[in-house]
Amino acid sequence: MQLPGFKEIYSGLISTSSISSTDPSWDEGNLQVIEKLESWLNDIGFDVQINQVKPGKYNLIAKKGSGEGGLLLAGHSDTVPFDQGRWNYEPHALTEDNNRFYGLGTADMKGYFAFIIDAVKNIDWSKQTKPLYILATCDEETTMIGARDFAHNAPFKPDYCIIGEPTSLVPIRAHKGHVANAIRITGKSGHSSDPALGVNAIEIMHEVLFALKNLRDDLIKQYHHPGFAIPTPTLNLGHIHGGDSANRICGCCELHYDIRPLPGISLDGLDNMLKHCLQEVEQKWPGRIAITPLHEPVPGFECQHDHPFISQMETICELPSETVNYCTEAPFLQQLCPTLVLGPGSINQAHQPDEYLDFKFIQPTLDVLSKAIYKYCF
Repeated sequence: MQLPGFKEIYSGLISTSSISSTDPSWDEGNLQVIEKLESWLNDIGFDVQINQVKPGKYNLIAKKGSGEGGLLLAGHSDTVPFDQGRWNYEPHALTEDNNRFYGLGTADMKGYFAFIIDAVKNIDWSKQTKPLYILATCDEETTMIGARDFAHNAPFKPDYCIIGEPTSLVPIRAHKGHVANAIRITGKSGHSSDPALGVNAIEIMHEVLFALKNLRDDLIKQYHHPGFAIPTPTLNLGHIHGGDSANRICGCCELHYDIRPLPGISLDGLDNMLKHCLQEVEQKWPGRIAITPLHEPVPGFECQHDHPFISQMETICELPSETVNYCTEAPFLQQLCPTLVLGPGSINQAHQPDEYLDFKFIQPTLDVLSKAIYKYCF
């Protein structure tokens, strides 16, 4: 079977829904996307392996060439859900308009695999000296279990890795991590006319909030990274709800908050700081405070600015590397080899209605991928 063209492959990826979500009503498998990638990569000479990470969720690992080291091009095969009624284009179709490709995953980031395939098919592989690997992961938008699993069980060790998230083709050498927790206070409801009849969860939460604000101040004092526009960790109080009526003592109150740790901050150390800051409140109110992670924490990521890989990719891209505050799979793949984040499209389009990829990225992306492949596989 003849390999489809760039636009047809792009369309095939976007039209195949692969939403991952913590909401079971939205969550889908990704096998259909993985099987399409398998077929196309087989057609251009890759050896392809598909691994089930958990029921309905799969990673694809493809290899072209032999030997040690080489280059890994990585990305995720899932998308976020979409806002019903807020799209002017069909989310699960590739629509060409305004010199853009519209559709869910055009920028973040299923479309990236169409670029890889198009770059690979136009390369003369007769003088290849090191392997090229392609990794398509599952559930990046939720648990990052695909990248976690691959990093733990990787059957090879590449020299370098590029993750094709939408960075406007700017090499990203570092980003912050993400920790999100729910703190639930269980009080005792009662009639508001007699406070002694109950335990007010909102009042206990007030003490918790005071402790968390102190933790935020401690994080700012203890950690600093001049490479980031916001050079300290951040702690955000994002959501709170408690009680149900003005004339009832509040029996339950819940807070959701997040922390964006800098690269190098230990997640265990951060957890210990949290426990320490809440120690006095928990001793005062034993058994009434419960902390539950909203997702598996993601550590910060950094490939050192003076690493040759970074300077080489800066030369290829003709742009200096930068740092960002959003998260990717980089801290997990960095466990295997020096890693950077670099791909077409703007992060401003990620998770937005009418997500799109501007045509201005098409040829430059193919050029960057081709140069990187020649640099690290030939």
